[in-house]
Amino acid sequence: MNHKNKIVGALFLSLAASIWGAMYVVVKVVVEVVPPLELVWMRYLIAVVTLAVIGFCLKQSWRIAKKDWLIIFLVGLIGNTISIVTQEMGTMLSTAQMGAIITSTTPAFMVIFARFILKEKITMKKCLSILLATAGVFMIVGNGQVDKTQQLGGFFLLIAALTWALMSVLIKKVPAHYSQIVITTYSSLIAVILLTPLVLPRLNNLDLSSVLQPTISGGLLYLGIVSTAGGFFLWNKGLQLMNASSGGLFFFFQPIVGTFLGWLLLGETIGVSFWIGTILIFSGVFVVIKDE
Repeated sequence: MNHKNKIVGALFLSLAASIWGAMYVVVKVVVEVVPPLELVWMRYLIAVVTLAVIGFCLKQSWRIAKKDWLIIFLVGLIGNTISIVTQEMGTMLSTAQMGAIITSTTPAFMVIFARFILKEKITMKKCLSILLATAGVFMIVGNGQVDKTQQLGGFFLLIAALTWALMSVLIKKVPAHYSQIVITTYSSLIAVILLTPLVLPRLNNLDLSSVLQPTISGGLLYLGIVSTAGGFFLWNKGLQLMNASSGGLFFFFQPIVGTFLGWLLLGETIGVSFWIGTILIFSGVFVVIKDE
């Protein structure tokens, strides 16, 4: 893997993780008006339109070989649908900071999935990293200051982290010759198709005047265009340029941006157990990256 690819991959992954760090704060605001399921569906609808327009303008080839559809469907189901829905639910029930920190355990889970799916080695250091990251999550979710609702939020966020890790490893199985714009469009479209039957009956309950407020509609556009279309494209492209375990390092940017903005914009307080948990997670992720 050449050095230039690694630098470009690192840049793409850093940008994606920073965009998603800011996303937690936006979700926290928008989810007050648009419930999680409807929010995910709207995000993907906006993302698919954005990506399709870009793809057609860049004259991308939209043809996918029959044998590759299963892996693209799995990426759409596990990463774009299950992971994002549980992430929005978790963020709604907890805090933007907790959302950003817990989902940063993804790199440790990526190590496990990379072992089984991509046959990457698990070393003692990788095992240590998983233990540290898990202890960090329990420190944040299981402490006394967190109420039952937030604990449920933490559980949803943990599912989001697991499914995102699985998707991030599966994306490596998609042949590299396909355009990442096309792959991201199709996996987002799968999420729209899977969620439409669940969302359509609930759309009547939405208060349109609230949705059209500049803060909410602007938030939806950010989530659809920047966070979903842009973020997924950058993450998938970055992972194609690096190996699966190293790619996880760039989740560092997500909790840092998410926690800082949660404190700055939402007035969320930061307790001691939160920081101890954060340090444990960071230590776990750092150990696994150093092992590469």
